[in-house]
Amino acid sequence: MIISFTSYAQNSWSLDDCVDYALTHNLKLNDLNYSTKSNKENYRQSFRELLPTVTANSNYNVQYGRSVDPNNNTIVSTDFFSNNYNINGSITIFQGFQKLNKIALSNFLYKATQDEALQEKYLLAFRVMSAFYDIQFFEGLVKISKEQVNISLSNFNLAEKQIEIGLKAGADKYEAESVLIGDKLLVTQSENNLKAAKLKLIQEMNLKNTIDIKINMVDTFDIEEEKIQEMEVDSIYNKALSFMPIIKAQENRVKAAKKEVGFAKGNLYPSLSLSAGYGTGFFETNVDASGSVIPFNTQLKDNASQFIGLSLRIPISERWSSRSQIKQQKIALMQAANNLDIQKQELQKLIQELFQSYEATKVEYNQTKQSEASRLLAFTIAQKKYDKGLISTLYLYQSKNLYANAQNENLQVKLKLKIQEKTLDFYNGLPVFNIKTTNQ
Repeated sequence: MIISFTSYAQNSWSLDDCVDYALTHNLKLNDLNYSTKSNKENYRQSFRELLPTVTANSNYNVQYGRSVDPNNNTIVSTDFFSNNYNINGSITIFQGFQKLNKIALSNFLYKATQDEALQEKYLLAFRVMSAFYDIQFFEGLVKISKEQVNISLSNFNLAEKQIEIGLKAGADKYEAESVLIGDKLLVTQSENNLKAAKLKLIQEMNLKNTIDIKINMVDTFDIEEEKIQEMEVDSIYNKALSFMPIIKAQENRVKAAKKEVGFAKGNLYPSLSLSAGYGTGFFETNVDASGSVIPFNTQLKDNASQFIGLSLRIPISERWSSRSQIKQQKIALMQAANNLDIQKQELQKLIQELFQSYEATKVEYNQTKQSEASRLLAFTIAQKKYDKGLISTLYLYQSKNLYANAQNENLQVKLKLKIQEKTLDFYNGLPVFNIKTTNQ
């Protein structure tokens, strides 16, 4: 246990590692997997319903006092015992195609639960990705905050030296110290936010026996300009319709509802079944001419009987329950079809909003990148002027704060744009997550 804990605490986790671990250890996914296995067994059993049913039974009876002799149906007053054996079989020849509809119905429900489980995997993967990038954002924020502390510390030391040689007043030292303390507070706040982000990722992954996690930072925030290409909403939507598990699941539920209607209609048709059986028995009252009980093996052979027959059931009146059930299933079919339209509508709205936000974020990204560069240049100039005593402390710290804010804004927009890119890539059918989509 100690070795396991240590390995989790020291390993550097990539996004794929985090997603893979979360998919393996998520309890809700386990519950969906159990539902999928249950529906898979229902589907297999629907095929077995086509097989004949075979039953065997045996009984041993001891009768006392006045009773009917099962051998010759006469009234006797003696105690005796009897032993019977029977084996019967039956198979449905026709039942309004209900069993065939049941096979198709259970198959569609099985596929629907598979798709719903896959949908939950994607949702979990996106939550893990969001938590993963939150960590990277706050780690970047901690880095920026510490850089600001170093700048403030250098200016504080410079102010002390300039005060010693009489170039600055004592108030400048207190001003520099106040800014330094404020920057250290921002570092503490950023580190606390980073801890909260790590905890969120640990919880999404269901990672046990750990309170910290180290993630792989390699090239995650790099935004390649050539990858920021124009996309069309309709093409993304049509592509998403072809593979989104939630759409596929609802389509299968619509197909299942159609088979439910067919199954209900089967109650209006006659049903025909074939049955056959074999029976024999031993009776203590079965004696020969000398009054001796006929041997067990002989009786089993002599008392054997067989039967074969057809059974026809014709529904005449069932208080309109069958037709009422058909109407209910037709309503359920319309409801399932409407739910499918709702899912398609929600998907289209989601992609439209995501695409619009993506286009806006691209503009923000270019602006914040330019703003960061210009603020850096302005701060560099202000720092040089301050070092030469050409500007006041207040002007320098205003320039420094503007540069820090520009860094934070650019970092935040980078994160937002990266998530939006990956999300649009996902809806466009690209392999964003390493998730197995084939049915098991």
